[in-house]
Parts: sequence; C-alpha cells; structure tokens
Amino acid sequence: MQDVTSTPRTASTGRARVPSARIRCVAALLVITAAAVGWLPAPSLADTWWDGIQSFGTPDYTGKRTTERTPIKPDVVNDLRPGTVPYRSEEMVTFIDKAIVQYQAIVNKGGWPKIPGNRMMRPGDDDERLPIVRRRLRATGELKGSGSGYEDYNFDSTTEEAVRRFQERHGLRVSGRVDQPTLAALNVSAEERLQQLELNRQRILALLQQPVEERYVLVNSPAFQLEAVDRYEVAQRHRVVVGRQQRETPELRATIKALNFFPHWKVPDSVAQLDVFPRLVKEPEYLDKEKIRVVMNDFNGPEIDATAIDWTTADSTKIKLRQDPGPQNALGLVRIDMQNEHGVYMHDTPLKTLFEQRARAFSAGCVRVQDVFKLVSWIASFEPGWENPGQVDAVIEAGLPLDLQLTRPIPVYFAYITAWAEQDGMVHFRTDIYNRDGQPFAAAAQIVDPDAPPPPSGGLAP
Repeated sequence: MQDVTSTPRTASTGRARVPSARIRCVAALLVITAAAVGWLPAPSLADTWWDGIQSFGTPDYTGKRTTERTPIKPDVVNDLRPGTVPYRSEEMVTFIDKAIVQYQAIVNKGGWPKIPGNRMMRPGDDDERLPIVRRRLRATGELKGSGSGYEDYNFDSTTEEAVRRFQERHGLRVSGRVDQPTLAALNVSAEERLQQLELNRQRILALLQQPVEERYVLVNSPAFQLEAVDRYEVAQRHRVVVGRQQRETPELRATIKALNFFPHWKVPDSVAQLDVFPRLVKEPEYLDKEKIRVVMNDFNGPEIDATAIDWTTADSTKIKLRQDPGPQNALGLVRIDMQNEHGVYMHDTPLKTLFEQRARAFSAGCVRVQDVFKLVSWIASFEPGWENPGQVDAVIEAGLPLDLQLTRPIPVYFAYITAWAEQDGMVHFRTDIYNRDGQPFAAAAQIVDPDAPPPPSGGLAP
C-alpha cells in the first residue's frame, strides 16, 4: 500500500458485506454483560484496554515536576489511517463494536470529569485544573497509572505526551497544549462519544448495503482523507481538501468515468456569481492574471470582451467563465471526472500548502487530492495499455490536454464518518464539520481550530 507505513497483514478472507447476525448479537451481548456485571476492572476501563498495547507508547504517570516550559514540538501532519482495512468493511464494523463495548462501560461507570474554564494550559504551566485533565486523559487511556502526582498542579512532560496522544486520536493539531479545540474535545461527554460511535456504525452498515465491489475509491470528508481500495484492502491513502461549511462536500455514490489531463476549468455558476463577479468589480485584471476567458451562454462559445461587462449586474446563467489549462488552473493538471447530480469531482490543485493543515475544509465542494498522480496512475493501471505507471508521467511531461475515457469505471463514495476504531483498539473521533451528526453532538460540532488559515482569497478554487 502506498503512502502509509504499516505492518503487513494477511489478505482479507471475506468480501465487504454486512456483518452477520451472530456478530451483531455477540456485540450486543458484550455491551449488556459489561453494563450488568462491570467486567472491566476498576479504577478505570482504560488501564486494561490500553496496557497491553505497547505500540501506543502510552505514558505511565510519574509526576515528575517540570520547572521550565517544554518547547512546543512542531505539528508534523501524519494523520493518515494505518493498516489495510478500509472504512467500508465488515472488519471496521467489528472494530467499532468493540469500541462501543469500551465506551458503554465508561458511561456505566459515570463517564469522565468536565474541565472548567477556557484558559489555555501549556507545558510548564501551573494550573489547578491539571488534576482534572489527568483524570480525563486516564479515562480514555492516554495516561496510565495513579499516585500522588495526579494531583500536582504542574503541567509536566508526561501529561504533555498524553495530551499529544489525545490530539492525534481526535484529528487536532498535535501541540501538547490544552488549547481551546483540545479543551472542547476533552469536554465532549462519554455519552455523546458513545452515541457518535453508534451513529457511525450505522453509516458504515449503510455503505455496506451498496453493491459488493472489490475496487473503489472512498473519501471520508471529516477525516480529510481518501482510500483507494483493491481486492477489499486499502492500496493507497491520500490527504484531501474538502468543502468548507458554506460549500459542503456532499455524501454520494458515483462512478469515475474519465481522467482529464490539463483540463479547462468551467467555473460553476454559483462560484462565478458569488465569488468571481464581485471580485472583478474591484479587480478587473484578475481575469488576465488567472488566464480566465469570458464566453456567452455556452462554455464552448466564442470569447467576448470582458471590459464591456458590468460585473455588478452580471448573470452567471448567461455569462460563463472558462480558465485555460496550466499550472495556475484551479483544477491543477488533472481532473478525475465522475458523473453526479452535485457536479463535484476530484482533482489536483496548485494550492498544495493546504495539505499541511490538520483541518482541510477549504474548497467549494470538490475534493482536492494530495499526490494525485499516484491515485491517477492507480486508476489508469486497470485500463488496457496503461498498466505502466510511467504512462501517466509521460502524459504530464508532454503537457498536452488528453481525456482518458475509462473502459472499466471505478465506483467512488463520498462518505461522512466522524468516529471509527482500528485493529489495535485505538478509537478515533473527528469534528462534525458539517453538523450532520445531529443535535446530540452539538458540543463536538463546535471544535474548531482558531489557528487554521482562512480559505484562499477570492474563493476561486473548486
């Protein structure tokens, strides 16, 4: 599998299908048993759940006092899922079932404490809330052990490491600081997290109700990542940029029909009307700078003189904008074309620095893919004459527009999964970026990164 470091596992023995009644019954029985007899040992579920998993590097609490503020380590973006198990799989449902058992037990024991206030806590700080922070981190296993050090008011290095682990599990900026997004995530209740797991289990089951396919692409918008699946295992993973809140990336199932190299960009009416026309009132030279042509009625119609248009009253149903191919093109050098009623697709982008952000909801609804030519080579490799990855490289080097119509179309899913679990037992949650989890998850929807950059000025990119 490309773009991911993982230990090999044996090939999947089962096709992607809905879990059997036996699996569902066993999971339900485990939940009921845990609630009835409290089989997970005191004082904390997490001590048993995490102790045997050495690879997590979960810190034992030592209580060693830190007298100087720990330097903030850089946030290295390494947020791709490990392993080869896809979101859309019976195995993932089984992993979530186990997580539901764990979180049900936490709820049965009273959940975890809420941390008061909103002041940031940094490594090296003294803060009376730190004992509560440690108890909260211990509840979900980021921190192990016990002792008098738990009541210390100093933000020591062991607590910092536990905070980093928590931030990683929740898709937050990994800083080691208890900033506002981290505090908000810590204060989402155990009941809400349990409901979030149950809801996302249902979402994955709904995906499994679709036709059985051994090869497909899946974009998970809240996780900002894409999986290319072949023979029911993940072959590649990619970071993606998805739609911002005002221009959400939809949930859908479609089919990849073609690969468009060096495409024109036909600016959608909504983007033209809401973003480009207002900008042209103040910056008429923007068209020339971005190599955008103005045509009437039809994107393939003749070019017209932009200086003759009153942009304050322009109508995007009559005046069309078409951007020339090239490195400045909003689609980059390739578009992955997929037929759907929303008019969205996947594509390259000239704004590659956005992939360095943890939260990547910046687009107008389409999906921008990091290392897109690896994905394009994978898609093309199933076409006769395109088995060699060098074929795509040759097309890019030639620099000429080319449309490859797929004789073997590949299904694609745009999904919305805000909670899942991995084979090693680690449970992940992501911000409900489009508020689709419902009212019970209002707290989770408010987790935002105040340091995230704004969308690119002009809102031109799809």
